Amino acid sequence: MIADKIKQLRTSRDMTQSDLAKKLNITRSSVNAWEMGLSTPSTAYLVELSQLFHVSTDYLLGLSGNATLDISNLSEKEVQIVYDLVQYFRDKK
Repeated sequence: MIADKIKQLRTSRDMTQSDLAKKLNITRSSVNAWEMGLSTPSTAYLVELSQLFHVSTDYLLGLSGNATLDISNLSEKEVQIVYDLVQYFRDKK
């Protein structure tokens, strides 16, 4: 489960395994092992991944299905646009 989340978050940002490895200062093979489910990130890397991808550690671990979005650096108008867009997609269901 965590393997799928890491891969999905990485690919949704058009990052290669090498890109992610560089940001975390680890080897590409470590990222590959995480995504293949051969190993799991340490607690420290879980925290780094959550900060990098702006999601909670609970989300990465599959304890919460809710992804989060950091909007703290957006203006009030930009925040409203994000809320309107989310509502638009919810209404389409």
